[in-house]
Amino acid sequence: MKNTICDVPGLKVGQASDAKAKTGVTVVLPDARAVAAVDVRGGGPGTRETDALRLVGLVDEVDAIVLAGGSVYGLGAADRVCAELGARGRGFSLLPMEGVPVSPIVPAAILYDLSNRGDKAWGTVPPYGELGAEALNAAGEEVAEGPVGAATGASAGAYPGGEGTASATLPGGGIVGAIVAVNSFGSPYAPGTNQFWAAPWEVDAEFGGRGVASSSGHQGFPPDTKIGAGERSNTTIAVVATDVALTKAQAERVAVMAQTGMARALRPAHAPTDGDTVFVLSTGKRPLEGNGTLALTVLGGVAADVLARSIARGVFAAEKNQ
Repeated sequence: MKNTICDVPGLKVGQASDAKAKTGVTVVLPDARAVAAVDVRGGGPGTRETDALRLVGLVDEVDAIVLAGGSVYGLGAADRVCAELGARGRGFSLLPMEGVPVSPIVPAAILYDLSNRGDKAWGTVPPYGELGAEALNAAGEEVAEGPVGAATGASAGAYPGGEGTASATLPGGGIVGAIVAVNSFGSPYAPGTNQFWAAPWEVDAEFGGRGVASSSGHQGFPPDTKIGAGERSNTTIAVVATDVALTKAQAERVAVMAQTGMARALRPAHAPTDGDTVFVLSTGKRPLEGNGTLALTVLGGVAADVLARSIARGVFAAEKNQ
């Protein structure tokens, strides 16, 4: 176990960064098409193909998931990933026909990093297509943390943001992992400290072992948030994955439960200025054991823990790059 999302069998991650533009792309690539769902809680999301993941939608499985910087421009990364996968013959086809391309299903979510002082003078050719292809082609089982991939130019409240990942083993077997790009309006730290809100869920001092801060009074709007941030200027976007076989409806329930991890690790979360989005992937390598409802509840609870840890790990890694 490497304590990354790639501990989930059948999953790879690719990351690409543009240091000059202070932006980047992350691609989560299952070895084969995987059941997926999404939950969107932020008031200012930027997404692609999320309607396709609705329970009444035609498709249950996706070919990849893209996380990107660049606000609306970053959605172009998924276009290139789609084209690359289609050229490999990966995608959905209702009635396969010779000479008719398949349709790769590539949901995506973006965060806002346009005002981070990177060089965004790209004219009519934003870098996200190339970054998407680079991330896809780099997909493997090693995952970097900190200011990389989609979180290259991110910030968490008043602090540097980053990409974080973590995993956990379920009580009955199976793995849950997460990867997250933290670009939140809310703060990851208890006010006046360097102690993470996510500290109660820390494993083996993975983000410094700084202990749990005591909290007095309501902290709905801590002073170290991005005060005065405009709409669409903040977003925390994540992928949670498991090797446990889930239906699309079950995956959606896990996505809903996993969002709790954001509320544990960031204050405030799911704000009007955030675009908080969580995708869930199931590679289906092992069955959902025992009582399905109880097992799903446990899985969703662990997913929330792992996402909270991933957020703190990403910010902790970003600290070391200052």
